[in-house]
Amino acid sequence: MKRLFTSNARIKLLTLLLLNPDEEFFIREITRKLDEQINSVRRELDNLKKIGILRAKVKNRKKYYCVNKDFILFEDLRNIFIKATSSNQTVARDLEKLGDVKLLALSGLFVEKDTTSVDMLIVGEMDKDKLANYLNSDLRTQRPVKFTVMNESDYKYRIDCKDKFLNEIINDPSTDIPIRKI
Repeated sequence: MKRLFTSNARIKLLTLLLLNPDEEFFIREITRKLDEQINSVRRELDNLKKIGILRAKVKNRKKYYCVNKDFILFEDLRNIFIKATSSNQTVARDLEKLGDVKLLALSGLFVEKDTTSVDMLIVGEMDKDKLANYLNSDLRTQRPVKFTVMNESDYKYRIDCKDKFLNEIINDPSTDIPIRKI
């Protein structure tokens, strides 16, 4: 991403605006959210506004910025940023914070392959409410994520029984397994 967009401030700014296309932000709010200097934020806002990616309007004596959804490359840029922020390694790091993950297998949606079973297999202890919240609000995907969570003993039992569901996921060469502690 850094090679494509030369400024860190621009990357952070585009990420914020493209992943929140229905929101408006004022400059000081942006600088706090991005932890960037106001001058670099102001410069990047002006550059992006000149290109046509952003729109600005004054409301309550504050200048608000939002993404221009009519910009010809809006959907393409947004998809790039969605894919970059939803990388499999990022998902793995986020899930490790939500519980004790022994194995994480990403298939289907995460490897851009049609699947009839699941997109995500998690083995370990996980708060399912926190997981559902993460999948619904933090993870930005083109469709809802189909997932299965099981504890380690169930997983080992099903592997020993040569469970078809697990074998299809684990042995599929397209499956990405960023966490394997079993």
